[in-house]
Amino acid sequence: MLNQETKRRIDALRDVLVGKVPDPKAQVEQITIALIYKFMNDMDELSKEFGGDATFFKDDYKKYSWSSIMSPSNSGSERVHLYMEGIEKMNVNPNIPQLFRDIFRGAFLPYRDPETLHLFLKSINDFSYEHSEDLGDAYEYLLSVLGSQGDAGQFRTPRHIIDMIVELVAPSKNQTILDPACGTSGFLISAYKHILNTNMKDVPGDLLSPDDKKNVVKNLCGYDISPDMVRLSRANMYLHGFPDPKIYEYDTLTSQDRWNDCYDVILANPPFMTPKGGIKPHNRFSVQANRSEVLFVDYIAEHLNPNGKAGVIVPEGIMFTSSNAYKGLRKFLVENNYLYSVISLPSGVFQPYAGVKTSILLIDRALAKKTNKILFIKIENDGFDLGAQRKEISGNEIPRVVDLIQRYKIALQDGANFELNEEETEYATIVETDKIASSGDYNLSGNRYKEIKISNAKWEFEEIESVAEVFIDGDWVESKDQSESGIRLIQTGNVGCGEFIDKVDKARYISEEKFVELNCTEVLAGDVLVSRLPDPIGRACIVPLLNKKMITSVDCTIIRFKTSKILPEFFIYLTYSDVYYINMSKYLTGASRQRISRANLGKITIPLPPIELQHEIVTELNSYQNIINGAKQVINNYLPTIKLNPEWPMMELREVCSLISGQHIESDKYSNLPIGTPYITGPADFGLLHPVITKFTNEPKVLAKQGDILITVKGSGVGKLNVVDIDTVCISRQLMAIRATNILPMFVYYILLQKSEYYRNKATSAAIPGLTREDVLETLVPVPPLEVQERVLEEINNINMKVAACRDLVSLYEGKIKQKITEIWG
Repeated sequence: MLNQETKRRIDALRDVLVGKVPDPKAQVEQITIALIYKFMNDMDELSKEFGGDATFFKDDYKKYSWSSIMSPSNSGSERVHLYMEGIEKMNVNPNIPQLFRDIFRGAFLPYRDPETLHLFLKSINDFSYEHSEDLGDAYEYLLSVLGSQGDAGQFRTPRHIIDMIVELVAPSKNQTILDPACGTSGFLISAYKHILNTNMKDVPGDLLSPDDKKNVVKNLCGYDISPDMVRLSRANMYLHGFPDPKIYEYDTLTSQDRWNDCYDVILANPPFMTPKGGIKPHNRFSVQANRSEVLFVDYIAEHLNPNGKAGVIVPEGIMFTSSNAYKGLRKFLVENNYLYSVISLPSGVFQPYAGVKTSILLIDRALAKKTNKILFIKIENDGFDLGAQRKEISGNEIPRVVDLIQRYKIALQDGANFELNEEETEYATIVETDKIASSGDYNLSGNRYKEIKISNAKWEFEEIESVAEVFIDGDWVESKDQSESGIRLIQTGNVGCGEFIDKVDKARYISEEKFVELNCTEVLAGDVLVSRLPDPIGRACIVPLLNKKMITSVDCTIIRFKTSKILPEFFIYLTYSDVYYINMSKYLTGASRQRISRANLGKITIPLPPIELQHEIVTELNSYQNIINGAKQVINNYLPTIKLNPEWPMMELREVCSLISGQHIESDKYSNLPIGTPYITGPADFGLLHPVITKFTNEPKVLAKQGDILITVKGSGVGKLNVVDIDTVCISRQLMAIRATNILPMFVYYILLQKSEYYRNKATSAAIPGLTREDVLETLVPVPPLEVQERVLEEINNINMKVAACRDLVSLYEGKIKQKITEIWG
């Protein structure tokens, strides 16, 4: 178990390095090298204590021992020289095992500052090989800072997700186990701990014989294409008691050297990235594809022994993408009895590095043959919030999911019937494989098959079309039919979720003559418009009074309800429910771009309380909405303002901050998949205060670090600001990073917020629109004493807390609306 003191030491090591080595992956590599270096010295000292000789640092390498390097007689520069030379030569030291030589291959010291090295080595000196078991957990904590820093789209799987998958797959002591994209060996370490914990009386593994323990170690194997990951993985395994880890540098998808090696258990979170031009695999795969995620799942399925089992994390495209490769993979898994369960994970599981939506495929070749059904489960709360920091919260659904799947597996094993109870049907559904195959696309999205039970509803459900006086699509109006004025053309972009979005500056029109010629349908104020295109499909709004004649485009359905049956406002509130969209999802068509036809839209059933009750419900919900609107007014109009004191000295920004200019990265060098370093392209990636990470690159050029202020210097968002809240981000040429040196960063941030108009004017008056470095550096900022800055920030924080209370108010009353609508749907 990782203790706080060890965690503090690792954090301190990173703090020492961050000024000279800002990249988290490089930090981990430097700490890895130093720890192994120190541990070799510890083992030599231990050997000498028991009357033996040094094993590693002897002969020509004696002068590079840790003791020699740390000798007080060395000057700072001598220590730098000895350590730098020692780590560079260690990979050819004949006295150390191959594992250590591999770890030191290509090792170098990326800085030459004696003071930094002294502080770094002094902190490493606090670690001892005597506590290597504890340090195994500590090293995993160190690896956690990598996040998505791995190559080829490898990114760290959260520990609680790894442990859940391992618990469900349940590897045993005699089974061979593989991770074909092992990264830092998180799955293998978890599998090893699971085996120890399931073979214990008093302490983990005490029921295993010496031969059992040897076999467990021998049975664990990992592949990775990245030599850096292999090095880190082998170090991690070594620190967990594996003297010679079976971790191989191997291209799983294109090499055939290990193709004939099959395993009892495979655990993986394979990379989602496909390089430009696609993967060029050999011809032994069952599914013909060039997408890495498809090929990895195919590889896993094909390399299981006849009764093998697996747990694999996949991107959501695997679930429903209609191209032949994805569809072929799903068909292969379903028809050949591989899958027994699919778990949908929250989209924020891999925050702060990605909001990518993922699922878990649970494979058991023996178990799946005993049933013609697949259990689908959706997790919405994995015990952590979905923000960038992923803070622990209550309501963790993982325990109930594990319990449900374990009971389902026992039932399958015993040949017993298994039915979900009412509570379980809220988050799980069991679907026959024939139903999955019937559409031909073998869709593995659980929501598609979820049955909405309405037996407990208090009132009748009726189809939408049956309660409408007018139910008709809009008109097909081409660009050539449009004019600069006349009859307003409402488009899908004007239809928000419950609101009409009036884009006056982009409004389009047709003439009266064209209206008659095309035989258009007039839209009236009070009509409901439903968009049949994303996103989301089915969103609806009430048409306001625009004092103009109106029509709408063909992708909107016009509904004029029978007001004796349903209020338009009541229908809009019904569309706030997930049930409405789940119902709609069953009727969607289209491969590349989904939509719903008017006929299918009309078939969707909605609850219809008595009209008098609808009036009461709408009145209640409107009162909640008014509170929300008022709170949002405060939130949207609040701008923190610092009242300037004329006595405060004014300085140019260059006197109190440094400035880092971003650089352009080609579009094929980054993606929205969790690949490499978080990348901020511009203000489109800005959040309220901190950036929202959605893009990544394996080829970062310029890095901003935590606490830096990002300023937009090009494009329409010139002057917009955000503050970096994670270790490092790569920034594009549209941005510069302001790094406070002699002033509080947040004080600078709030001052610059007040200069947005100044920056916009500066940018538009330039020959080439935008801000130059000089424009930013010459900005005058007040620099009061530090205690004044702190007092000002305290006052702003107090106001921010009140604004945050308004946000809480919005959440509270949005929750009340959602709860009421849920009650209505029954």
